[in-house]
Amino acid sequence: MSEQDRDMVIVVRRSRRKKHGHHGGAWKVAYADFVTAMMAFFLVMWLLGVGTRQQRAAIAEYFKNPSMAQGNATMAPPGRMGPGGASDSMIKLGGAMDIPHGPGKDRRASRADAADVEKQAREHEKERLENLMQQLRAAIEKSQALEPFKDQLLLDITPEGLRIQIVDKQNRPMFDTGSATLKSYTVAILHELAGFIDQAPNKVSISGHTDDAPYSGVSQYSNWELSADRANAARRALLDAGLEEGKIARVVGLAASVPFDKVNPSDPINRRISIIMMTKQAQDAALSQEQAEAVPSRTLPSPVTITPLASGAP
Repeated sequence: MSEQDRDMVIVVRRSRRKKHGHHGGAWKVAYADFVTAMMAFFLVMWLLGVGTRQQRAAIAEYFKNPSMAQGNATMAPPGRMGPGGASDSMIKLGGAMDIPHGPGKDRRASRADAADVEKQAREHEKERLENLMQQLRAAIEKSQALEPFKDQLLLDITPEGLRIQIVDKQNRPMFDTGSATLKSYTVAILHELAGFIDQAPNKVSISGHTDDAPYSGVSQYSNWELSADRANAARRALLDAGLEEGKIARVVGLAASVPFDKVNPSDPINRRISIIMMTKQAQDAALSQEQAEAVPSRTLPSPVTITPLASGAP
């Protein structure tokens, strides 16, 4: 090797791989703060949307002066102040369950409450009428004056109230034939019933019914007039026995339009006087034609089976 070669210096350049510094978890903290802020923002917007005016005012006051108790906002306890003096305690809104959910749900809740109240009122009315019927049945059983006529007295509960029917029997009619003159025993029956009817607060409806035999008396006088006159005769007998006149809400004649025995419209049982101790709904309907059509669907269930007071019913 020559001297020149020995003096030659060979320089080798090697590139060094740069090392990046460790970023750490700072970005995660920033992202979590952003998500928390967005969640808080949307929560506040939701509260503003569903809250009442007073609750929105409480929220606004909280952000204006969070460290003081204003309206419904709560004061921050000592030593629990957040950044900028803001309290980290919750705004008192009366609880999540108390926040109204809009007028629509409030109206539906009100209608549901009203339906429940009406249902309870109907059930209470039905129970009261059933108790009243049992009391009347017991009174009739104890009455010596009504003993011979138990098979002509029928009790049941209808949509309009407690119904007492006095029906004709083949050899024991309530009225003279073709007239509105009461038999003496019919007067006795009505006088006995008047005392019991007068004790109850219910108003009374009286209706007269005939069979389908055409009336053969005075011209232009039919079973319609006859049934109405008989209903009025029963009304006068009840008043004579002491029934208050103000208790009578309605007196009607229905002729043969509502037969008791639909299969045999000429049966004597179709000739009857019906006295109804009316429910509150029926009383209102009797005074208002508009309400009359709604009574059957708003009061009590279908009528119960009618049972005579004696086993020898016609």
